[in-house]
Amino acid sequence: MRPVHRVAQVRAAESALMTMLPAGTLMQRAAAGLARRCAVTLRGRAGVYASRVVLLVGPGDNGGDALYAGALLARQGVQVGALLSDPARAHAEGLAALRGAGGRVLTDWPKRIDLVVDGLLGIGATGALRGTALTLAEQLAAQAPRPPVIAVDVPSGVAVDTGDVPGVAIRADVTVAFGCLKPAHVVGPAAVLAGQVELVDIGLVPHLVGDPALRVADTADIAAWWPHPGPISDKYTRGVVGVATGSAGYPGAALLSLSGALAGPAGLVRYAGSAHELVVPAHPSVIAAPRVAEAGRVQAWVCGSGLGTDERAAGEVRAVLAAPVPALLDADAITLLVDGSMAGELRRRDAPTVLTPHDREYARLAGSDPGEDRVAAAQKLASWTRSVVLLKGDRTVVAGPSGEAWVNPTGTPVLATGGTGDVLSGLLGSLLAAGLPAIRAAVAAAYVHGLAGRIAAESGPVTAVDVAASLRAAVASLTRTLTGTAPVRPT
Repeated sequence: MRPVHRVAQVRAAESALMTMLPAGTLMQRAAAGLARRCAVTLRGRAGVYASRVVLLVGPGDNGGDALYAGALLARQGVQVGALLSDPARAHAEGLAALRGAGGRVLTDWPKRIDLVVDGLLGIGATGALRGTALTLAEQLAAQAPRPPVIAVDVPSGVAVDTGDVPGVAIRADVTVAFGCLKPAHVVGPAAVLAGQVELVDIGLVPHLVGDPALRVADTADIAAWWPHPGPISDKYTRGVVGVATGSAGYPGAALLSLSGALAGPAGLVRYAGSAHELVVPAHPSVIAAPRVAEAGRVQAWVCGSGLGTDERAAGEVRAVLAAPVPALLDADAITLLVDGSMAGELRRRDAPTVLTPHDREYARLAGSDPGEDRVAAAQKLASWTRSVVLLKGDRTVVAGPSGEAWVNPTGTPVLATGGTGDVLSGLLGSLLAAGLPAIRAAVAAAYVHGLAGRIAAESGPVTAVDVAASLRAAVASLTRTLTGTAPVRPT
């Protein structure tokens, strides 16, 4: 698990650490890590010696980090030039170090650039880029060919604590993060602009106080959580998941959600719905019935995808809410929750509940869209509904009613196609039935679902059927991780 900390926590840790170090030590550590990564990028291109690097330098510590890193590169024979957004406020010692190493201050962009270092704004900045910083960002975006960009701690122009991008921002190929991850590295549109994030240890971790704002699971976490059958397991002890999805109008939703459930760890899948006559020919191992009340005992329910919003559908959702087992509500079930009485039934449930809205479904429940802070939005809905909320997106956020929040690192835009959410719901329900706690089930399902999307994309355009078919390969990768062979590492 990788913790993610907000600006206030980072600033407090920096202050505590700096009292124990000689002045300037923290900046020198950051600059050394930044310079090392710049050298790696240059070696992969034309080489370090005689390459040309442009530093975009703002008035804060990030500008100082960039200047000191530039000085280190200049001593290796790199031609380093700095474009200053505010010359009067540039870091004086860093600027002197750059000049002393043979670097220079530029007044315009050179014709040839091998690498750009974005040190315009750091974690203390707020709001959109403006003034000269905005001009420099726009000029960088217009460079042709575009040089590779390494951001100092965070890309300039992003909202560090939320991952929002309030205006023009710099797109980095690599972000060198100092001390710890920040929300802008992992969530929201800022995460895309951060590119590949590389963490440099500057000694900050022991001084970070309080719970992280976010957590990011890795393959080892998911593999450790994933339920596996033992020598005395049977189909019932592995868990029975009930799936109440689909309808005569949307039978595909039933088939896709069942595909997700069958790829999970549960030992038996029961289906309840009006598509029951189509289910058994497609999935012979599934036990099918027309209604929730006739399905038999289950350890968890999945409900909503393609169900419809008529009285019959509402009755099925109420039956699932009344069941004393974990329940996942998606799609039409979320729409039906907008009815006041059913929302009350949700909040009165004793068993765990998971809601899996996309942004429009979130807006129906919460009264407004998630806004610029997707983590806070998921946490707010989780608290109000007393449920785990899986807020879908390129970087899916999972939040629990206690405030705990996770972000999924395996998301991919190829999953933005019809029916992939149905597959996700079935998989998550299988994890619930197998006994995984609701928040871990949601985190694990999102992670593996993202891996399946990436595997499916290797063969071309992706449909929900492709994602369902790739789930087994994604789950198999977890077993290989546990046995120490061929670990899967999300990019």
